[in-house]
Amino acid sequence: MKFLTIRLLATLLIAPLTLWFAPAALAQEDTATPVQIVALDECDPTTFNAALGPEFCKNVALAFAFPSFVTKFADLFAEAAAGHPDPGWDFEPDRVTITKGTPLVVVNQGGEPHTFTEVAKFGGGFIPPLNGGQATAPECAGGFKDVAVARTRILQGSQLQVTGLSRGEHLFECCIHPWMRVSVEVQ
Repeated sequence: MKFLTIRLLATLLIAPLTLWFAPAALAQEDTATPVQIVALDECDPTTFNAALGPEFCKNVALAFAFPSFVTKFADLFAEAAAGHPDPGWDFEPDRVTITKGTPLVVVNQGGEPHTFTEVAKFGGGFIPPLNGGQATAPECAGGFKDVAVARTRILQGSQLQVTGLSRGEHLFECCIHPWMRVSVEVQ
């Protein structure tokens, strides 16, 4: 008798709960597999941290294993001013095509912070000496004082998810290192 009571009680409670949750589960769309974009840089901890403060550049992998592959602070500015910024500072891939509803996950595997800011047209960032003579993109002009830019910041080892992109072409750049660019085509 006890078994029947427990079974009857379970049926009366679990069945309605299951039916209550089922419509929500059935209504969920198949979520698309996110597309990953990786932010890379090769900051030299010694020179960047001397200029910007301790622990700013956390690029320990390349700096100690392959010291010739890192970019010194002064070199980053000199190369950008000369119009040929360091190609090791990049978003990979540079161009992606996704279907509407596919999220982008931008992962910072570099040693310093970056932004992944949508712009109407590629341009310079909020640090004029790194712009290589380009005018600052209006979306980057306020720097981190602009909440829209601050929300796109990706700290070292962290990630940012971008969702809800409409069909068409979307342009993203780092507002600190503006040669770091990605074109996203949404179909």
